[in-house]
Amino acid sequence: MISHFHPFLTQPDLVVLNNLSRDIHTAEKPELSPSHQGDPKGDPPDDATTVQLLDSFNNEASENFQPTVFTGWDEKDIPKPIFRYLVQPYTSWAKRIVRRPTDVVFLTHIVLYLTTSVPSALYLFYHFSWPHAIFHWVMQGWYCGSFTLMLHNHIHNNGLLASRYTRFDKVWPYILEPLMGHTWDSYYYHHVKHHHVENNGPGDLSSTIRYQRDELLHFLHYVGRFVALIWIELPLYFWRKNKKSLAWRTLASELSSYAFIALMARWNLRATTFVLVVPLVQMRIGMMVGNWGQHALVDEVEPDSDFRSSITLIDVPSNRHCFNDGYHTSHHLNPRRHWRDHPVAFTKDKARYSAGRALVFHNIDYIMMTVTLLRKDYMHLASCFVPIGDQIGMSQQEIANLLKTKTQRFSEEDIMRKYGRLG
Repeated sequence: MISHFHPFLTQPDLVVLNNLSRDIHTAEKPELSPSHQGDPKGDPPDDATTVQLLDSFNNEASENFQPTVFTGWDEKDIPKPIFRYLVQPYTSWAKRIVRRPTDVVFLTHIVLYLTTSVPSALYLFYHFSWPHAIFHWVMQGWYCGSFTLMLHNHIHNNGLLASRYTRFDKVWPYILEPLMGHTWDSYYYHHVKHHHVENNGPGDLSSTIRYQRDELLHFLHYVGRFVALIWIELPLYFWRKNKKSLAWRTLASELSSYAFIALMARWNLRATTFVLVVPLVQMRIGMMVGNWGQHALVDEVEPDSDFRSSITLIDVPSNRHCFNDGYHTSHHLNPRRHWRDHPVAFTKDKARYSAGRALVFHNIDYIMMTVTLLRKDYMHLASCFVPIGDQIGMSQQEIANLLKTKTQRFSEEDIMRKYGRLG
């Protein structure tokens, strides 16, 4: 089913896909099982070789180790003089600032946003113009995905930078969050303290299980409710769970953010619209579009399984530009797992993924997953499907039929029977 390897995939993703390709080839034609080599461009490696290779990418003592410096380019893509005289000195300096030597890219992005988004926003308030406003909106739209997944790593691991830079590590999110469409601390409260606790179950305010997940009207209701009501529903959720401190802090976070927006609007309404309001609406819609794609395919038999209520994507937007966000099942299995460890963790746990009948796709991101589901184009989803375990050997039509069963709406009776609770 792996018909095409995108040339812009990360090296670990290429290794993982080659390994999965080997499994498919071996299962379908065992007499033609490939030789056990570790070269991603040759015969796919066996599991032990794959794990060893993936581990070496993250081991600073290995010759295969490379820190991630940029999302758009790897070391091989950078002209040698530029790499030697600019990138290499920067990387050596940056590795002393970030918490892990793999994570130079986080400092790159923090510097990028502080030196582009912040000055652009300030100048719009000083001297508004429509061309600049539109440019700023487009720029922030381009930034917001990578920023949000960098923030995702920050909130799960209590920071990104070395301990001596803790103060700065705590401050930069408060500067950048409003510019990228986040209210202060709300992502932490909703994602870490709520979503990972409820795990797309009946008590999750962003749960998909009560919706028919290939129906446009259901999707619009899902997004509209979140955009309009999450500011009050999340504090009320914490209050019902007797987490009153979290309830007050969440409400204070939301209201202080809105008060800040209102204050800035009194100064310059047009600038506030493009700098703060449009990104906020855009981000909240985007997060629900993404969450729908992440949790639209839910098993009708065992919906509370991490393997059966989330998916794994091996694609360019999710993994190259958004720090391996495609390995969503791996993230739910261990929310504090470092982003560079997801490909090797997936490979080590491949038997559990197979036994759990997990769903793996390639060459499709979460946004297109949502769009494709709403178009009910299950044949296209089946063409992106990477079969594992017992799924190997299924026809494209059989896979399409299988996927369609995973989008069915759960009734309140179904929820009580499967989860033993309604909220």
